[in-house]
Amino acid sequence: MARTLVIEIYNRSCRCVLIGYQVLLLSDPNPASDWLKYLTQRVPAKRAQRVSLYIIRLGKSILSMALSFRICSSSPLICRATLSNGNNSRNYHTTDAAFIRRAADLSEMSAGLTSPHPNFGCVIATSSGKVAGEGYLYAQGTKPAEALAVEAAGEFSRGATAYLNMEPGDCHGDHTAVSALVQAGIERVVVGIRHPLQHLRGSAIRELRSHGIEVNVLGEDFESKVLEDARKSCLLVNAPLIHRACSRVPFSVLKYAMTLDGKIAASSGHAAWISSKLSRTRVFELRGGSDAVIVGGNTVRQDDPRLTARHGQGHTPTRIVMTQSLDLFEKANLWDVSEVSTIVVTQRGARKSFQKLLASKGVEVVEFDMLNPREVMEYFHLRGYLSILWECGGTLAASAISSSVIHKVVAFVAPKIIGGSKAPSPVGDLGMVEMTQALNLIDVCYEQVGPDMLVSGFLQPIPDLLPVIPSEDATVEIDPSVDPFEPSIIFFYKTWDLYGSFSNFSPHPIRMPYGEENDDYMTWSSVEHYYQANKFVGVENPKAYDCVEKIRTARSPEEAALIGRSTLRQKPELVRNDWEDVKIEVMYKALKCKFSTYPHLKSMLLSTIGTVLVEASPHDLFWGGGREGEGLNYLGRLLMQLRSEYLGESSVSAEKTSSA
Repeated sequence: MARTLVIEIYNRSCRCVLIGYQVLLLSDPNPASDWLKYLTQRVPAKRAQRVSLYIIRLGKSILSMALSFRICSSSPLICRATLSNGNNSRNYHTTDAAFIRRAADLSEMSAGLTSPHPNFGCVIATSSGKVAGEGYLYAQGTKPAEALAVEAAGEFSRGATAYLNMEPGDCHGDHTAVSALVQAGIERVVVGIRHPLQHLRGSAIRELRSHGIEVNVLGEDFESKVLEDARKSCLLVNAPLIHRACSRVPFSVLKYAMTLDGKIAASSGHAAWISSKLSRTRVFELRGGSDAVIVGGNTVRQDDPRLTARHGQGHTPTRIVMTQSLDLFEKANLWDVSEVSTIVVTQRGARKSFQKLLASKGVEVVEFDMLNPREVMEYFHLRGYLSILWECGGTLAASAISSSVIHKVVAFVAPKIIGGSKAPSPVGDLGMVEMTQALNLIDVCYEQVGPDMLVSGFLQPIPDLLPVIPSEDATVEIDPSVDPFEPSIIFFYKTWDLYGSFSNFSPHPIRMPYGEENDDYMTWSSVEHYYQANKFVGVENPKAYDCVEKIRTARSPEEAALIGRSTLRQKPELVRNDWEDVKIEVMYKALKCKFSTYPHLKSMLLSTIGTVLVEASPHDLFWGGGREGEGLNYLGRLLMQLRSEYLGESSVSAEKTSSA
């Protein structure tokens, strides 16, 4: 009789970091022995011996009982081994659920290393239940998780099952993820959740099924408690994308550290440090996984924070300061934008002279007629932000909660008591007078971090994906009587939006020369790679050449843009002297190469005849349309110019054909 041995290893956050399956026979003398090599290869060396010892000691008893034990008190990995019959649906559900959880966990592997993006993970398992290959999306525009998993699995992909935490959502015309699964001979695909965005939702599933692949979606094709938990893990890892699609504001997390008696500082305002060093390290991780960190004016005045991730590499979030009066010091750490940008949002007309001072330092200032958290978050939604971490004081926190823009709370509670009736608390007055009015957190988690207790939970449930979610396609129609899917104005910005392939960041490599006067053609991973590199091409300086190479070999368009923009700010002497004169021509040539190389992109561009194309960047007033239409929209103009040229070529071709 065959049974399936399930081995799972969890980290401190109860996230599964290793899953293995093996179909076993009761007659096997030591069924766990097959796993020793598998485990020791995947568990860090200092822990591998302990893992092996435990499994050796368990021996045959692992066949008949479920076990849970802790590996090393200093490194709390948890190993769980269970056994179930291999011929019932419950076993299939357990297997599917565990692999889906692993795919969800994989999808977060790049958190903090790259700019937040839709998270994709893929696990390929053979019919015997062994992991053949894994992969995750490193950054938007990089190789899909499915393609990486297929490469890792090799010939073992044929006849295997692929587990995806979320339905693939390739940029328009790029079917790399689906093609990889089809060409590899995958027989079955299990999907955690459908893609949240309407214009992508269901398309990959239909495509896979059209090739004869069996596709199962959790919560639709079968249900059970274990599958429900697995599906929930898929919702959690893409909560920012789901909330952004549904609520049209970024996913916002309120973070604070407080004493046991609920104080975030002494009555004097001193707060360094309430939480432990381990807790502060976790905060840096939270920052690295966010698009931006937001604070209020009081925090800037009292703490003079830097708000960096402090990991020395990877993604560093934008710093946002929200202040009505702009009553801030002329010298502050946040005004140093040499490595990371700062945006100040304020009331329209506030301290114009100070606004000019900030602008001279490179700080962006955005004015609002009515400054409140809801307006600010809607603005940053338009800028394409997925997630924002709030590290503000109690007054701003209360305003944000009251505005319903906070989705999750993360609180570090330190075993300290400070006392003081005037000592501030993490959340100001919410207008509640009875305990029955208190806000209850959902899906609460508790974790000990050093001496502190980390409590986290959601203020708002993750929206259910079973109903159709309004499309996040960035096509805001001015005339409400016009069908939104046939707009007279088409806005494009993020690559996952409906017209995302118009973006410079879309994953469409181009072959262009290394400089205008060079016949040496090279492959550039995106238009953005080529454009950013050309800022420094031809400059007689080894550092400029090194910068070009770093940009050309950057793993993602976002990384290429970060290198180019930061070098422009920090080392302007490396920028070519004629850059302002030639940058439009550089962009045009790159766009023409892109749309000429990919026929489906050219067709999509021609399908927009009669519409105005606008890059929906509210802050880039040169390439984008600006917040209120004040931008020059040069990227949209170049695309429309290219569209006109293609139309002209089509007309000439049609005339020649008719005359012939």
